[in-house]
Amino acid sequence: MSNMALTLRDADRSQPVAPRLYRLLRERVVRGDLLPGTRLSEVEMAGEYAVSRQPVREAFIKLAEEGLVEIRPQRGTFVSRIHVPAVMSARFVREAVEADIVRILADHADAAFIGRLRAHLTEQQAAVESGDPQRFLVLDEAFHRMLATKAGHAASWDVLQPLKTQMDRVRHLSAHAFPLRELLAQHGEVVEAITSGSATGADRAMRGHLRKIIDDLPQIIAAQPAFFEGVEEANI
Repeated sequence: MSNMALTLRDADRSQPVAPRLYRLLRERVVRGDLLPGTRLSEVEMAGEYAVSRQPVREAFIKLAEEGLVEIRPQRGTFVSRIHVPAVMSARFVREAVEADIVRILADHADAAFIGRLRAHLTEQQAAVESGDPQRFLVLDEAFHRMLATKAGHAASWDVLQPLKTQMDRVRHLSAHAFPLRELLAQHGEVVEAITSGSATGADRAMRGHLRKIIDDLPQIIAAQPAFFEGVEEANI
């Protein structure tokens, strides 16, 4: 049995095979293990995960609904290119939501929670120093979720997840190119503003942090133009 089949077997077995397979394939697309333009075969995926073709087909349909794959009749299923306007929209929505989140936290500074944030920053620093960008991105996601949850907006963060899918693909695709120390420093600025009770400072720090991906996007696209679409429409 392949490693991929073991991963599927060890997933939440209370769920049917198709939803589990969808989540695993979705993660592979978002993380860039399956690159834009890659042709996906039902037969090969079924063999790789030791399942029948039916759950693979169902997973492909759900991924297509989310814009992560394209099912082309008579041609096959392909990993979708990253839609740049969707990246821009996700950043816009995230900025509005997360700026309000850190304002709430700054207005109600909590010493115990600030301690947890500082401990988390230490973990992020370890990932940076070990040269592990993928680990840093996992911690980055957890950091933002911590902020939303503490502010009472865990549900809002969940709502953001499908909206920011294309943005997450860019982050993983270009993880090695991201200035991780700068991103870590920006997280530190958010924490310091919350600690000092500066809602304005926290707002400014978070907006600057989330705009960083847009600042780097033209260079990311130039490095891998075949992975993107809608560049002209986005007008970046």
